[in-house]
Amino acid sequence: MFKSKIFKVVAVLSLFGTLFSNPLMPNAIAADANCPNGYVGLTFDDGPNASNTTNLLNALKQAGLRATMFNLGQNAQNYPSLVQAQVAAGMWVGNHSYTHPHMTTLSSTQMSSEITRTQQAIQSATGTAPKLFRPPYGETNATLKSIESQNGLTEVLWNVDSQDWNGATTAQIVAAVGQLQNGDVILMHDQYQTTLQAIPQISQNLKNRGLCSGMISTSTGRAVAPDGGSGTTPPGTVTKVEVESMTKGGQYTGNISSPFSGVALYANNDLVKYTQNFTTSTHNFSLRGASNNSNMAKVDLKIGGQTKGTFYFGGSNPAVYTINNVSHGTGNQEIQLVVTTDNGTWDAYIDYLEIQ
Repeated sequence: MFKSKIFKVVAVLSLFGTLFSNPLMPNAIAADANCPNGYVGLTFDDGPNASNTTNLLNALKQAGLRATMFNLGQNAQNYPSLVQAQVAAGMWVGNHSYTHPHMTTLSSTQMSSEITRTQQAIQSATGTAPKLFRPPYGETNATLKSIESQNGLTEVLWNVDSQDWNGATTAQIVAAVGQLQNGDVILMHDQYQTTLQAIPQISQNLKNRGLCSGMISTSTGRAVAPDGGSGTTPPGTVTKVEVESMTKGGQYTGNISSPFSGVALYANNDLVKYTQNFTTSTHNFSLRGASNNSNMAKVDLKIGGQTKGTFYFGGSNPAVYTINNVSHGTGNQEIQLVVTTDNGTWDAYIDYLEIQ
């Protein structure tokens, strides 16, 4: 989608920030004194199934663990009572496609069918449609991400693969859990006895390291406190949010795959937004983005409805710019990245937002 461009000489603006050069720290939340080192996301794919799901739920409950169950739509359709049992056991339920295909080989219509049929099957069983989607085999692309967004879904992959699907032993699965750090997500599956047998040791491993099992944030796709304190950002930590996971608004806002997987803001009032929880009232905000040409692109940062500053991107090469020492409200605050000064000479491409 392109708009007609009106020639304009854009003065070079001087607000440039600092590019983060250090690795990201995880999003640290310790809402529970028993979880001083934060939360991890235990996930189980491919359920529910009549042979193992009940045993898995019993083992998780006995171990005091909660997990996200990425269900196949056809299984949810066939075993709605097991989906209900997952929710009753305190688990969260996500969408894992209807038939477990290689999604990136499908047409957009087929992709949409895989997702929407699963949404309907799970909503029929539980009364609530999932907010999380895990693509089979972890295979994704811009088309799939666009369809996920249209269905209100956040894509969730993983930081650690347990390899239970590849014949890993119970000891190897427990060792994989030992790699998890705060905010990380591990891939496991519903149907393997080795995984079931690992549950008590997984619980003990996490307890020994001051970690707890948590939910997966629909804002960040990372593990957070089960009470939904998803975006709390204690001082000294960095939260990274991919803009394609945010809610889109405006007439032309759309996903892009080049020069990065992100979002294009094409016209005035095009925006992305999400809700962040803050425990303190001052943070630095960094946005990676670019203009679609050599002209200067501008994106406003709004928090709680108030404009806090503007990010400037001086050309088509992606860069990260920072607005430092932004004062804002605490608690849940809506963050918007919005174009308000586009005069037809540029489009803003944005990749991710970091908060420190």
